[in-house]
Amino acid sequence: METKTYNSATNIAALQNLRARGVPDVPEDVDFLMEHLNDPNFDYYAAPSSPTSSTTEVHELEHKKITMSEYSGGASDFDVESRVESTRYSTASRTTTPSTFEYDDESPYPEVRAAVASIDDPTMHVNTFRMWVLGIFYTILISALNQFFSMRYPSIIITGIIAQLTALPLGKGMERVLPTTRFNTMGYTWSFNPGPFNIKEHVLVTVMANVVVSGAYATDIVATQKVFYNQTLTTSYQLCLVLSTQLIGFSLGGLLRKFLVWPSSMIWPGALVSSALFNTLHKSYGKPESRHVSREKFFCIALGCSFVWYWVPGYLWTGLSMFNWVCWIAPNNVVVNTLFGTSTGLGMGILTFDWSMISYIGSPLVTPWWSEANTVVALVICFWIITPIIYFTNTWFTAYLPISSYMTFDNTGLSYNSAQVVVNASFDVAQYEAYSPVFMTATMAVAYGVAFAAFSSVVVHTFLWYRRDIVRRFKSSLRDERDVHSRLMQAYPEVPQWWYVILGLVMLLLLFVTVEIFPTDLPIWAVCVALALAALLAIPVGMLQAITNQQIALNVMFEMIGAYLLPGKPVAVMIFKASAYMGTNQAVGFAGDLKLGHYMKVPPRLMFTAQVLAAFLSSIVVTLVQNWMFANIVDICTPTQPQFFSCPSTSTFGSASLLWGSIGPHRLFSPGAMYSPLLWFFAVGALLPIPFYYLARRFPLSYWRYINIPVFFAGIGAMPPASGINFASWAIVGFIFQWFMRRYHFRWWMRYNYILSAGLDAGVAIGLVVIFFLLQMPKGGITLNWWGNTVWQNTADALGTPLYVMPPGETFGPSTWS
Repeated sequence: METKTYNSATNIAALQNLRARGVPDVPEDVDFLMEHLNDPNFDYYAAPSSPTSSTTEVHELEHKKITMSEYSGGASDFDVESRVESTRYSTASRTTTPSTFEYDDESPYPEVRAAVASIDDPTMHVNTFRMWVLGIFYTILISALNQFFSMRYPSIIITGIIAQLTALPLGKGMERVLPTTRFNTMGYTWSFNPGPFNIKEHVLVTVMANVVVSGAYATDIVATQKVFYNQTLTTSYQLCLVLSTQLIGFSLGGLLRKFLVWPSSMIWPGALVSSALFNTLHKSYGKPESRHVSREKFFCIALGCSFVWYWVPGYLWTGLSMFNWVCWIAPNNVVVNTLFGTSTGLGMGILTFDWSMISYIGSPLVTPWWSEANTVVALVICFWIITPIIYFTNTWFTAYLPISSYMTFDNTGLSYNSAQVVVNASFDVAQYEAYSPVFMTATMAVAYGVAFAAFSSVVVHTFLWYRRDIVRRFKSSLRDERDVHSRLMQAYPEVPQWWYVILGLVMLLLLFVTVEIFPTDLPIWAVCVALALAALLAIPVGMLQAITNQQIALNVMFEMIGAYLLPGKPVAVMIFKASAYMGTNQAVGFAGDLKLGHYMKVPPRLMFTAQVLAAFLSSIVVTLVQNWMFANIVDICTPTQPQFFSCPSTSTFGSASLLWGSIGPHRLFSPGAMYSPLLWFFAVGALLPIPFYYLARRFPLSYWRYINIPVFFAGIGAMPPASGINFASWAIVGFIFQWFMRRYHFRWWMRYNYILSAGLDAGVAIGLVVIFFLLQMPKGGITLNWWGNTVWQNTADALGTPLYVMPPGETFGPSTWS
């Protein structure tokens, strides 16, 4: 049978004389190589050629064509899925070292070939009415819910995968009910329903949801100003601050395309998961599956079970959530509560029966096991070995405090009162000297050291592994890429550079206006420094996330730099940190979504428009939701809030603002200061990547390649407020699904793993909303006072009892300070 090949994105093969492609439900050529998914050190060229070479040949070569019979009768499915495929793929990849041309029409990465189609149909309708309606719907809904949940502990995040799974039936429903009438507006023909709801529309809806999942970082600045500094803020200030810090990073995203989007080596595991799920959903939607439970049905079962079960740890028996079971046996034993407590202890009890606790730091069913292993080893070393040594030796007077808390304390063991040292949003030295120095818990001190190590390790790691590639990419363009997906994307107009420039200038001007008109104490030159830091670090942070699926948080470093530049100005330091951090974070997130669009062949200009619109709407929504919560939830952002709206992230943010912005790093970390030994973590983070780099190069197929020092340090960055029980239970579930199930039940894992994660998240999220609005909020709420809900609260752990209790009227620590 004769087929027509093509050599560029614009030369699409004709459909005639093509035959059906029999794609297996789960790709069969990746069982060995998929073990190394997300591993930046794996040498794909050294992969054994048997027995996978034969299955690869069948999958990649034999099933490359289709016939029109698949589309005969009724409406063509060609508008829904592109079926044109290349016939050019080199079988030499399994036996010889490939050149750039031998992978001419396939990705050289097996996990990409397994998840992403190397074909495209540029004629698909993408810019449609239903796409924008669904995208805006999910943008508003997810923004509101995640902002609501973020102020509670334990919490849950509505992830983009939930929108991905639910948008398809909604889109298909709109396809059935919307009129198909065509309109002509100023020469442009359009319709509410141009045809079947297709995969590219689905991608754009999901991308709009992904953009808003993490909320707006600047809302914590607003909350801190209200809670810690008792400032009254106008809505215009809040909106300007949130909008400018949230959107300015997108302009940097345009600079990252040649480093993080176009190169085939930047695989973006999260984008691969989404790509595989998109293709699976559209391939099987509406088709009966007799051999096994369909993915849609499995998702509904998982969601229902998760919703029903959450009533137990979330309301009926909360002790199963904060499962400090050892403390129940010895509730007044401070040592036992210190080690096994989950409120102010180290959480060595390991287990919890609450999915919101397990997934507090992210779903364990998504992160690769080798990355989870790095994190859990870091937990044991840093928080279960080093931290108890610091605490029980009373280093830095930590034994007078709980071992773990996101709050700061004074020399009487009480929470540090920022109002005593901050007057009119500025630090008052005289009142500080009359009040108390600030003290950190053992876990917070170690957490700052870990943050220092993460910063230096990411710089060294990036230099060792990616220095040559970064230099080369500065001179490259999309047309220089030999990867098939980059060549297919040449069919669409690229986003002009001036779009990013205009967006960046508008947001920069808005940020300048915000810091100048409103009382922030932040000079414009400091904003420029913050954005320069963001641009400088966006590439290394993005490359690590593109390969490891782990984000390196640099907020502590940005805060330290801001504190040295702007001493005694806590609000200015917070905005400096937000500008730098969000500049980097949003740029990297923008690039990740661009990679998903790159894989799915979505027009880049539509992708840009959808992302910017979603971020704009989300900024407004989260601001309004937060204001509503402060106005309607009693005792919000207090440790004793009845419905657990204790605002852990805001408390951590406020404590950091007090440490860095008010008191200043020179009183805490400079040579001679109390916490100056933590500066040695900079050296530790800089030195540790070096030996593991050379060991991985010397033994490329050994376990050394799984050790990633930036992931090691950054993975435990959520503690505190997270506890050891969050990490330990997360790692146990991750081991079960990301190692055992993936290794011994690979096909089940490929079919159901990510859908199970989405179902569990969705069930808990719905349960939280129903319980809060139905039982806890109306008229003071309905509480169940019985042993299962009070046993964990009547412990030294819940009370925050320290190892050494100060008698009334006495203080600890240095006798003088300044």
